[in-house]
Amino acid sequence: MIQIKNISIFLMPLLLFLACSNSTTPVDPDTEEWVELFNGENLDGWDFKISGYELNYNFNNTFRVEDGLMKVRYDEYESFNGEFGHIFYQEPFSHYRLQVDYRFVGEQAPNGPGWAFRNNGIMFHSQSAESMELDQDFPDSIEFQLLGGDGENDRSNGSICTPGTHVVVGGELQTQHCINSNGPTHHGDQWVTAELVAFGNALIRHKLNDEVVIEYTNPHLDNGTPLTGGYFALQAESHPTDIRSVRILNLEGCMDENARNYKSYYVKDNPDACTYN
Repeated sequence: MIQIKNISIFLMPLLLFLACSNSTTPVDPDTEEWVELFNGENLDGWDFKISGYELNYNFNNTFRVEDGLMKVRYDEYESFNGEFGHIFYQEPFSHYRLQVDYRFVGEQAPNGPGWAFRNNGIMFHSQSAESMELDQDFPDSIEFQLLGGDGENDRSNGSICTPGTHVVVGGELQTQHCINSNGPTHHGDQWVTAELVAFGNALIRHKLNDEVVIEYTNPHLDNGTPLTGGYFALQAESHPTDIRSVRILNLEGCMDENARNYKSYYVKDNPDACTYN
């Protein structure tokens, strides 16, 4: 029989291996941690609010998931009669980047308003779905307007609309309902990536396919209350729309460089979020 006089010689490599295996790999503070909010299978994590109907009553199957896409559809409508809808993500945000891949498809619902042809939007810094009135058409919010072309005429995409709100563009208060961007026209059923960059109420930026089309400051309610954050929702305004991705990069978090979860791209500090071991 072979006797082992110094077992530590044999155990040491194993112990070192286990120690390394159990250690936490450092996270690159510059690596962006995007989170996909639409799972491609169902609408878990989202609330519906359609004008004239109670919260989460999905009138005529307006919002659905098919073929891995979130869809706005009107094939079960005989006629559109002002059933403006919104699908809200259930968590509010303040400082973030939000990217939505979308496209317009098919024909507008019968009796849909002319202005709503290939027209939807991202409503943000919004009131919650629960707080909307039964017959309220649009939440108090800022709208990143999504527009599609008619195949012939120019129609700037990425403009601002302001239901119950106002913004400051170029240092001047804007009180009209919609403010045009310098965005391009997107004809046909092409996929477009809309990106919203929100730094609370300090700066808002609209981007289309990675190009800035407008930026502004000081979003606030009609009564002057600053909008520093809130919920966001995707619209259903009578034209069929496909959405294949809704992803977010939170810009609020631990800004202590000594913490394990420090990120160099954060712009708003949340000390309570810091972890050190």
